Amino acid sequence: MTGMTSSERPLLNRRLAEFGTTIFAEMSALALRTGSINLGQGFPDTDGPEEVREAAVRALREGRGNQYPPGPGVPELRTAVAAHQRRRYGLSYDPDAEVLVTAGATEAIAAALLALLEPGDEVVALEPYYDSYAASIAMAGGTRVPVTLRPDAGAFRLDLDELRAAVTPRTRLLLINTPHNPTGTVLTRAELTAIAELAVERDLLVVTDEVYEHLVYDGAEHVPVATLPGMRERTVTIGSAGKTFSFTGWKVGWVTSTPELVAAVRSAKQFLTYVASGPFQYAVAEALALPDAYFEAFRRDMQTKRDILAAGLTEAGFEVYDTAGTYFITTDIRPLGAVLSKEGDGFAFCRSLPERAGVVAIPNAVFYDHREAGAPFVRFAFCKRAEVLKEAAERLRQLS
Repeated sequence: MTGMTSSERPLLNRRLAEFGTTIFAEMSALALRTGSINLGQGFPDTDGPEEVREAAVRALREGRGNQYPPGPGVPELRTAVAAHQRRRYGLSYDPDAEVLVTAGATEAIAAALLALLEPGDEVVALEPYYDSYAASIAMAGGTRVPVTLRPDAGAFRLDLDELRAAVTPRTRLLLINTPHNPTGTVLTRAELTAIAELAVERDLLVVTDEVYEHLVYDGAEHVPVATLPGMRERTVTIGSAGKTFSFTGWKVGWVTSTPELVAAVRSAKQFLTYVASGPFQYAVAEALALPDAYFEAFRRDMQTKRDILAAGLTEAGFEVYDTAGTYFITTDIRPLGAVLSKEGDGFAFCRSLPERAGVVAIPNAVFYDHREAGAPFVRFAFCKRAEVLKEAAERLRQLS
């Protein structure tokens, strides 16, 4: 068996042929094989609040969620999501008609794109982008139109003129991610206002991934796209518990939007997982009601961890770009020199880094359609214990 049928047709759907195994699986396996510190895949190495974990245990013991939960999500969580959006951002959503619980943000993205795209529709997305965006657009039969964030004055920036030029009569929606993975950019209110004006002018839908909404640093502000003029009725907002509460394995995400858009996304979502994460939904409902002090302490702790890793990377010789949000740092490997940086080849660098320094990172080029634009950039995750980050920084200093 060679992967071909007798008709010589490939077994894998041609829309997915370009993707293969995700880079996260490859690099995490490399970390295990070499005993390296894994700063590649973005998952914490400690669990979130004990009271939230106990809420899940309590739900399990009380038989809440052990059978299929309601398709839209348990009422307690939908109510908690609506209350969170209202308390934090002044956004009012009907828990029954305008909130949908999903199997993490990844399913929310897939369901939104499968629901809202027809084959041939164009999707303008900010490049580099989380790899599931490209795969979900492909599965929906859409066409990716990347607009590249580029380094400028120590951070990655969006060129609004380039964004406007990317919109054509075939454009169906804008796929926005802020705070932005992998670059750590947080789009400003002015930038988002310009995006909103473009969406209104061209009558575009907007799908916005805001899973890092609580992880913004140095006075940066997270501005939900749906709060801007004309955007409430055309925006599908995606949130997630995994990044905010450090329970990434629970896979609890959500969509908030108009009844019509939520119904469309639910139509696709019901044929993906149908439902998921029953007992965890009850626990996340309690988590969202935690006092503001929790969210502030969590943000402060992540900022401290960012600073530990950023200092180590700088001392090792990387160019380190400002991280205003998320729990990732993007670096340029070229200042390490041609030999160490593998001639600026991020893939080769990341595959050799475990043997050289006992650390695993992710080459940003996997997040680009324009691979050459991302070739010298490498992403490190700092959502780890401080002592692990300090050890990683010490190992990376060997490169200098």
